[in-house]
Amino acid sequence: MSADRCVIGREFPPVSLLIDRSRLRNFAEATGQLDPVYTDVDAAKQAGHRDLPVPPTFLFGIELEAPDPFAYLGELGIDLRTILHGEQQFDYHRMAYAGDVLTAASTIVDHYEKKGGLLEFLVRETTVTDQDGATVAAMRNVLVVQNRPGKDA
Repeated sequence: MSADRCVIGREFPPVSLLIDRSRLRNFAEATGQLDPVYTDVDAAKQAGHRDLPVPPTFLFGIELEAPDPFAYLGELGIDLRTILHGEQQFDYHRMAYAGDVLTAASTIVDHYEKKGGLLEFLVRETTVTDQDGATVAAMRNVLVVQNRPGKDA
């Protein structure tokens, strides 16, 4: 890759997604959420929710709905075969529900190397807002790029 610190501050176009019940149910099932509040509207309402709530970690997938969610990596010269998902953090501010339109906007906030440049780290922060502009969550993601010795730079 050999991206440098000039990538810090790079912003990405926001991605918006209408959150529908079917998508939430599928995610809850795929991630083993057994609590019926994530799949049954009546159970969600009995628990005090206005609709099906967004399950934990669902927000990570919003940007994956972009037409080419990894285009920025190609633009930075990063081969997708060399990346690892290093870390993910979520800081939840409010609940989101089926029917909400959520928007994710990301910025690269750090880039650093370890092991003499064999490993590079890209740190992205993403703010997720709802249709009213209220912050739903802040996320932090670290990608690890493995640079192989002898590989053409």
